Amino acid sequence: MTKQMIPAWVYGALSPVEKLEVHQKGLKHKAVSVFVMNKGRILIQRRALGKYHTPGLWANTCCTHPFWGESDSVCAVRRLEQELGITGLFPTQRDQIEYRAEVGNGLIEHEVVEVFVAEAPDDLAVSPNPDEVMETRWVDYYDLCADVSRHPSNYTPWLKIYLEEHSAAIFGEMDFSVR
Repeated sequence: MTKQMIPAWVYGALSPVEKLEVHQKGLKHKAVSVFVMNKGRILIQRRALGKYHTPGLWANTCCTHPFWGESDSVCAVRRLEQELGITGLFPTQRDQIEYRAEVGNGLIEHEVVEVFVAEAPDDLAVSPNPDEVMETRWVDYYDLCADVSRHPSNYTPWLKIYLEEHSAAIFGEMDFSVR
């Protein structure tokens, strides 16, 4: 298996660094997160148990690291297809968020994340890759916030950060009315 090189800041400049090393050292690095929405509901995923950090926890629709030289928007579309089999959506960049969080096993996410949002049609086909995702569900935004508050250990650190600190920037223009 080839090691994935991702863009990380080393001595103030972006450099390609192996993904596991980035998390072991807590290096600041680029990332992409996508929220797929439908009428106020968010498609969330439960991470596969084989993931090297935060296995079995619920996260936003998908998140990843761009390949070295890959644009953030291309990365977002690529990962929707690779993780969830979703095609035909072209997410819009909504915000840039920097956070640092421990994710277990001595690993640290220190990410500068480009957050994307896409509105999905009612008939969106979702076919999760079992190596990446063990389960998906559509959840009302307000129900998700309430469940994260009640059961925080069921959710990834970054999803909690997004909801607690960046909801207005991510979801501010979304229509949460029931149609």
